[in-house]
Amino acid sequence: MERFSPAATRPARSAIFALLVVLAAGVPAGAQSTAAQPIGAQPAGVQAAPAPAAGVPAAGSFPAAEATIESSVDYRLRQGDEVTLTVFGEPTLTPPTPLRIMQGGAVTVPLVGNVQVGGLTTRQASHAIAVRLRHYLRSPQVTVAIFTVGPVDALILGNVRTPGKYTLPPPARLTDVIAAAGGLGPTDGDLPDARVQAPDGTVTTVSLQKLLHDGDASLNMSVASGATVYIKSPNTFNVRVLGAVDKPGDVSLHEGDDLAMAVARAGTSTQQYVDLNHVTVTRVGPDGKSEVHNINLYGILKQGDRSQDLIMQKNDLVYVPRGANHDLGGAASVLLLLRALVP
Repeated sequence: MERFSPAATRPARSAIFALLVVLAAGVPAGAQSTAAQPIGAQPAGVQAAPAPAAGVPAAGSFPAAEATIESSVDYRLRQGDEVTLTVFGEPTLTPPTPLRIMQGGAVTVPLVGNVQVGGLTTRQASHAIAVRLRHYLRSPQVTVAIFTVGPVDALILGNVRTPGKYTLPPPARLTDVIAAAGGLGPTDGDLPDARVQAPDGTVTTVSLQKLLHDGDASLNMSVASGATVYIKSPNTFNVRVLGAVDKPGDVSLHEGDDLAMAVARAGTSTQQYVDLNHVTVTRVGPDGKSEVHNINLYGILKQGDRSQDLIMQKNDLVYVPRGANHDLGGAASVLLLLRALVP
């Protein structure tokens, strides 16, 4: 029987050890563990991204000075935006220049054609393109990044000087849209509210009195492309003014206008002899009965407290009586004040 000798096995153990060292050296470092990779750092549809091939731009490698910084990861791509597309390891599928999102929300991707990305985040767009490329590539690794944000198209209607659709540079805010439309139209009293409807149908009401008059800049909301801005116009109605006025007849007023405004719009030149102490307003109530209001308009204006004046209603009948010639001297200043009410 042959006896076991430890010295005889020493060369075999050395050869096995050398083989294990060679095998260990050939294992890629990235293959040892992928569990620690952060989710946000991976391209769509892959666990780890290899280094791009020579000549293929890496994600975000386009000139930083030309790129628009978009802070929100929830930003939704839209028509007019430009994005960079990187397909790792595939230089022929990585466009050398940014892709523009066309009308309808699609981008043209090499090999697969148009892919809908409008309304998606960059991560969702990366996944959508990767899904299409799987028909041609095994586990495509795709990254979409924002290059520039497209212009903002907003429609503004209502009480502005030139309502219509305007194209503004991003980012656009409510005051930018109002300024593009030439500013607000005629207003009486406090400024009206603005109603902003986002592309998804969400409606936000903004007090222009607080924003523009009081200077509350926190209300100057951003306006997304495709939004509609509506600014309420003052409601108009007619009353009839007769008697010692320059233009007797129907007078157009805005909601909230008072008797002084009605008389002023009818005209009270200093050539007229008027009795503003006894102005009458006849109003027909909902029940069809007439009510007569006797107003000392001269006293209200002389005191400077128009809160005591009568607010006009549709179809009111105003009568301004004629006064004696000697009554004009004391009322001249009041007549001039009335004329100043009308621009």
